[in-house]
Amino acid sequence: MQTRELGRSGLLVSPLCFGGNVFGWTADEPTSHSLLDAWVDAGMNFIDTADVYSTWVPGHSGGESEAIIGRWLKRGWRRDKVVIATKVGMDMGGGKIGLKPARIREAAEASLRRLGVDTIDLYQAHRDDPDTPLEATLEAFAKLVEQGKVRAIGASNYSAPRLALALATSARLGLPRFESLQPAYNLYDRAGFEQALRPLCLAEGVGVMSYYALAAGFLSGKYRTAADAGKSARGGSATGKYLNPRGLRILDAMDAVATRTGCAHAEIAIAWLLRQPGVTSPIASATSLTQLQMLVNACRIELDDQALALLNEASAQDA
Repeated sequence: MQTRELGRSGLLVSPLCFGGNVFGWTADEPTSHSLLDAWVDAGMNFIDTADVYSTWVPGHSGGESEAIIGRWLKRGWRRDKVVIATKVGMDMGGGKIGLKPARIREAAEASLRRLGVDTIDLYQAHRDDPDTPLEATLEAFAKLVEQGKVRAIGASNYSAPRLALALATSARLGLPRFESLQPAYNLYDRAGFEQALRPLCLAEGVGVMSYYALAAGFLSGKYRTAADAGKSARGGSATGKYLNPRGLRILDAMDAVATRTGCAHAEIAIAWLLRQPGVTSPIASATSLTQLQMLVNACRIELDDQALALLNEASAQDA
């Protein structure tokens, strides 16, 4: 599988990133390990997780996904075969939240321990922390890079003005900059990225690893009525936000493309993302080998101009 450089980081990543939010939640440890095995066997190398995964599961305290990845690595996978990204900043409980230097240092050590690695390839600010000066946050990340504990840094859920300010701050102080951005972006959620963030990322050479590639599963095509919410753990999110006239219009367009191409809806949704300017490696999750194969297939699909036009028209924000 051909790799792409993530921003100017020097990290070479596969065209799709496996989202580790499911590990320890909707995929138990044996399933998670089999999915990771299949992911690398398919030529993919990029895996994204976060310290906060999966605090929302009863009995969990966070770090479960990282720990599962760490135990998978101990089974014998060569460390240099994968690019591991994780994140800090979300609420872990007990006051563990935000991007103050002490929190970043503490969280990085915990993530390194759970992952069982000496270096985190990409360490990301999970969300902006307006209560902490950008200078302090970036200096804390820079220290980790200097110590060899982090190779590159990235941002997630930053607005265009804040990302621009962070990049300018790094340049002014001579500090490592955010080489990647994680925005929510898919066939339905377009405006938030396309209007301001994409131009900035293209101009500054920031890599984009968009999340919610399948819109909580809605773009898989399996949620057509409110009654379909019970089909999965994320069904309520999918139907609550996306099941509306515009969402159904997008599914109709995907139905037409699926009929023409013989591709599954999930494959079409990701193939569309891979054709979008500025997108380096979208993030998508799977909880079965069948779903994972669809993700891999999507990287081999070339949507023609007619299919792209149909999908773009149906998903336009002002349609």
